[in-house]
Amino acid sequence: MDRRSFISKAGLASAGAVAATTLAAPAIAQSNPKVTWRLASSFPKSLDTIYGGAETLSKFLSEATDGNFTIQPFAAGELVPGLQAADAAAAGTVEACHTVGYYYWGKDPVWALGAAVPFSLNARGMNAWHYHGGGIDLFNEFLETQGLFGLPGGNTGVQMGGWFRKEINSVDDLKGLKFRVGGFAGKVLETLGVVPQQLAGGDIYPALEKGTIDAAEWVGPYDDEKLGFQKVAPYYYYPGWWEGGPTVHFMFNKGKYEELSPAYKSLLRTACQAADADMLQKYDYVNPAAVKRLVAGGAQLRPFSPEILSACFDASNKVYDEMEASNEPFKKIWGSIKDFRKEHYLWAQIAEYNYDTFLMIQQRNGKL
Repeated sequence: MDRRSFISKAGLASAGAVAATTLAAPAIAQSNPKVTWRLASSFPKSLDTIYGGAETLSKFLSEATDGNFTIQPFAAGELVPGLQAADAAAAGTVEACHTVGYYYWGKDPVWALGAAVPFSLNARGMNAWHYHGGGIDLFNEFLETQGLFGLPGGNTGVQMGGWFRKEINSVDDLKGLKFRVGGFAGKVLETLGVVPQQLAGGDIYPALEKGTIDAAEWVGPYDDEKLGFQKVAPYYYYPGWWEGGPTVHFMFNKGKYEELSPAYKSLLRTACQAADADMLQKYDYVNPAAVKRLVAGGAQLRPFSPEILSACFDASNKVYDEMEASNEPFKKIWGSIKDFRKEHYLWAQIAEYNYDTFLMIQQRNGKL
């Protein structure tokens, strides 16, 4: 081979590679434009798992875009109060929020359906309904009327029933009870004599300590331990029948979401689903050790009696009947959840239930 010819051709090839690289850079920049959003969380930083869902989303988006798409989370109270996070996102005060729909049920009970309502689906059921049963689209039909677009952003799994100063042995023991309870579970409990209170997470302990409230529910062992409820209310009840599988949501200002490129919209959906799964996985990992620590520290586990659960179930159905008769969007979404609930628990009681039950028996017999 002629040496001069080889060098000349090699030089041309190198120049071409440089040109290609030079030309490619603007294309990459165009596909990853700079987007900087602020996110208002409904949760304090001390609750690293549920607040951490927003940090996880931020991390995934930043890493996937070389830092071009960033969302900065702010804890409850830093920009707006925790229970006003969705209002701030809708108004454009911030571009996004991380919250739970049932915090806003007082404006319209439809808000709660995307998150959790009494005796609805468990976490796996809610995820199945959201991602494959049309739940995301149905909930967004409603959120659009509020100026928002939402995607699932975490789940705690079935929650505990809360911390009580006294034992709750019968339905009569509920009468006059000042109970911090989220969502419209309070409306159901109200029919049984409870006096529901809605407080943000950081406000619960002081109210319980001062006796402003008699009982409080929050999430489950890991988060409850951090908030210290066991110090002021020893009886720890289960299950939280009003939150069998509560979905936490990322909600975005509708206009800002629509401004995103198709690529960023797709990435945002993917990152939200990853953060959604991560939260439940972490709770499943950290709750077992936390409940053992709580019991060792004096917490007294108590199940709600079948009498109480049955009374609450019947009361819930009466409330649903009233809401379906007066609220068409509620009827549409709740009807979809109810239809899938039948199928979900039909299947769950076959293989899953029997497998879990057998292993639970082995655990109680000290064989695991």
